[in-house]
Amino acid sequence: MKKLLLTLVVAATLWAVMFTPWTAPHVNFWWAMTASACVLSLMATHFAPGWWRDVRITPRDVVLGVAVAAALWGVFWVGDKLSQLMFDFARPQVDTIYGMKEGESPWLLTALMLFLIGPAEEIYWRGYVQKSLSARWNPNIGFAVTTLIYALVHASSFNFMLVMAALVAGLVWGLLYRFFPEHFAAIIISHAVWDVAVFIWFPIM
Repeated sequence: MKKLLLTLVVAATLWAVMFTPWTAPHVNFWWAMTASACVLSLMATHFAPGWWRDVRITPRDVVLGVAVAAALWGVFWVGDKLSQLMFDFARPQVDTIYGMKEGESPWLLTALMLFLIGPAEEIYWRGYVQKSLSARWNPNIGFAVTTLIYALVHASSFNFMLVMAALVAGLVWGLLYRFFPEHFAAIIISHAVWDVAVFIWFPIM
């Protein structure tokens, strides 16, 4: 448990550096996110080696992963429209999130999210944190606690819409891992594809 807590402290620190108004302007978000996700996935691999045994990529997993990513994009599109009706701050906060890609190569961001950021985040959050907490307590508590922590590490951004986005996405990926851990590959694919879809291919405007 101490090893897991150490990684969570590291995750909270790294996310704070990337998102807090006092430090975010001084770092390149995309390279910081890439490095952070990779550091956490490497720590997960060190403390719990063998996670790759749960990753069995089949055509079914590829189709499932893309389908989940598409469905999640639809959920966010609906959520964006509803939030604009309910909150005056919703769209400006979403625009702030999209502003992080300004001046960056879409091809570079696509590669980073598809092959590094998305997979590395899932290896850490679901493949290590949720799996470890589920084994220590039970799968339901592991899912709930992991989802909550995943959302809360984004709170340092002071961006309500970003926290809610992390909560919704974390719920989806966490539920999939809770009930279908044998399809971990599909979860990884869905995270990576959704990242690129929502930021680059089909931004929600």
